[in-house]
Amino acid sequence: MNDIARVISRLEQQRATIDRAISALREVEQLKPAEALSSDGSSTAKPKRRRMSAEARRRIGEATRRRWAEKRAAESKASSATSRKKTGRKNRSSKRAPAAA
Repeated sequence: MNDIARVISRLEQQRATIDRAISALREVEQLKPAEALSSDGSSTAKPKRRRMSAEARRRIGEATRRRWAEKRAAESKASSATSRKKTGRKNRSSKRAPAAA
């Protein structure tokens, strides 16, 4: 039993140390204990919304339009190259004679 009592004593010391560390961190962050964590351990504070300036939105829009224009141009080049190849081929499947029974 002496060993169990010693383990319990150490665990209580560790719990006290952890409680002091949590209190110190809350003081540093200047949070109230109720606001710091909810009962399930998750943060209750709402994340701050980031605002984007009109200039930044305009630049992103322009870059997106430019990217899509380049993609459409590349696809049209690829489709025109493949369409030229396909025009030279004959469609053999339609000229086959029906199988004899």
